[in-house]
Amino acid sequence: MSRRALRPVFKRLWLLAPVVTLGVGCSSTWGCDFDKNSGPRTFALPATLNDGGVPTQDTPCEDLCEALGATTPCSRIAKGEGGAEADMVTCEASVLCEGRRPEGLCSDGAVAAEVPPLGALFARMAHLEAASVPAFERLADELAGHGAPERLVRAARRAAKDEVRHASAMESLALLQGAPMPELKVAPFQPRSLEALAIENAVEGCVRETFGALLAGWQARSAEDAQVRESLGTIAPDELMHAELSWAIDAWAMEQLSPEARERVDAARREAWRELERNAVTSHLPDDVARLSGLPAADVARRLVRELAAELMPGALA
Repeated sequence: MSRRALRPVFKRLWLLAPVVTLGVGCSSTWGCDFDKNSGPRTFALPATLNDGGVPTQDTPCEDLCEALGATTPCSRIAKGEGGAEADMVTCEASVLCEGRRPEGLCSDGAVAAEVPPLGALFARMAHLEAASVPAFERLADELAGHGAPERLVRAARRAAKDEVRHASAMESLALLQGAPMPELKVAPFQPRSLEALAIENAVEGCVRETFGALLAGWQARSAEDAQVRESLGTIAPDELMHAELSWAIDAWAMEQLSPEARERVDAARREAWRELERNAVTSHLPDDVARLSGLPAADVARRLVRELAAELMPGALA
């Protein structure tokens, strides 16, 4: 994946974003259906649980929601209850917020329940930006250790410095909404193989960070809050370069790996696209938070995931 290949895809998808004009606006090909995404949602039971098991009538709803990428509180609805045609589960949906997570990330960016939802969102985004700093620092060191081209090593170190600025910018937005910066906890890194590095880069960089870069540009165009548009307008170009770096690292690493290892990297990448789609389907933000932050509603987010995956890894979500 080259810069010439990735940027046209982003530009085409960004044109679909609802554009804010004079403070308020909504002019997207897909529409502005933020209100569809508020409140708890009801889902069909997942086919499998996170541990690989099959749901039964005794499976706790918390386990069902976890498998769906949603969060509690939750409740189960039995077939026939309230006219339900099948067993269902109602739970709060997750918030779609992507970025490069380091191996060993032990904190989730959560803040106290009494923090306003918009502040909680910005706090989580700040946490992810901060977590990207050690992720890129380690990536740079590992690339150097595995003999990667110096241009990739330098780019990874620059990306770490970018993420320091991004974390500060998002922390400022969170503090304006009364949300403190969540504590970042990352376990000590351990040496790992080039294949392990390539798998993490494929998942965290080529999928999650690439989609996160798309979201940043979307927010820079769609957020009703002018400070959010300004902050994300500065962050989005950096994130696009980070996404390009991820694909450049992928291209180099795949040349060094055996055919069997390359297959495992691609399998992890495909699963990451599927997980991202699941998270998009179950994403949730209150109506006002979605408008102010500029994040897309669940149905739009899913379409963005599918469009991006179709361009970057055809067949991954077929």
